Amino acid sequence: PLGRTLSEQYANAMAATGFDVKEIKLRGDVFVKEGAGELLLSREIKDIARNHNASMVLVGTYSPAANFTYVSMKLVRTEDSRIIRGHDYALPNDRDVQRLLVQPR
Repeated sequence: PLGRTLSEQYANAMAATGFDVKEIKLRGDVFVKEGAGELLLSREIKDIARNHNASMVLVGTYSPAANFTYVSMKLVRTEDSRIIRGHDYALPNDRDVQRLLVQPR
């Protein structure tokens, strides 16, 4: 739940600032592994980018630790895999974050 929530928030923020954001989950181009979130394999990024005429993709990871969950986001140019922008931060593991980190049963 945390990863999906963060990705939705970033997509909405990018769209609000003028980026042309496409929702690829509606097209079945994303591999979803239960308990692991939405995954794109690096070899698939170029194919998806070509199919959607996307020059960049937003990718990220998060790693929960004892007191914080560390988040890393990158805007990657699909043509050559160059990182255009990146942002790293730590979310305090408050009750809300802990709840989003728990996998539903």
